Amino acid sequence: MELTVGSILEGKVKSITNFGAFVSLPENRTGMVHISEVANAYVSDIRQHLTEGQDVKVVVIGTEGGKINLSIKRLEPKPQRESQPRSNFRSGPRPGGSFQPREQAQSRPQRAPVQPAAPKTADQIFEEKLKAFMTESDSKLSSIKAYSDHKTKNRRRG
Repeated sequence: MELTVGSILEGKVKSITNFGAFVSLPENRTGMVHISEVANAYVSDIRQHLTEGQDVKVVVIGTEGGKINLSIKRLEPKPQRESQPRSNFRSGPRPGGSFQPREQAQSRPQRAPVQPAAPKTADQIFEEKLKAFMTESDSKLSSIKAYSDHKTKNRRRG
């Protein structure tokens, strides 16, 4: 039987290490479930989730260089995040360390909208581009001069 990515198999935990568990598969094959593929929650000790000799259902997630990578958690339904009702408080501290209820935050006077800047004239755009070019040019000339001075100082005199 050819193992392909996505194949779901029944196996038996053969041995457990700190980084994962080796699982006996059909046709005398062995695959490994990395510790990060055991459960949807963080696993600090794999032995809290698996025991040697335990029957497990696994999915093939990779086959590289004769090694068979397996996952248990990908067959489990993803945990739903608990949707918590929005609180009346902002999600960060205010200067001074206290929180402010949303009702009070919304009752503050609004700032006046910022007027958009007047469109730039062709002369202003040209001046900005020229200034940027000159700044870049001066920087390049300075680095070339510094390089040539460095090179001249390091030359041996004969």
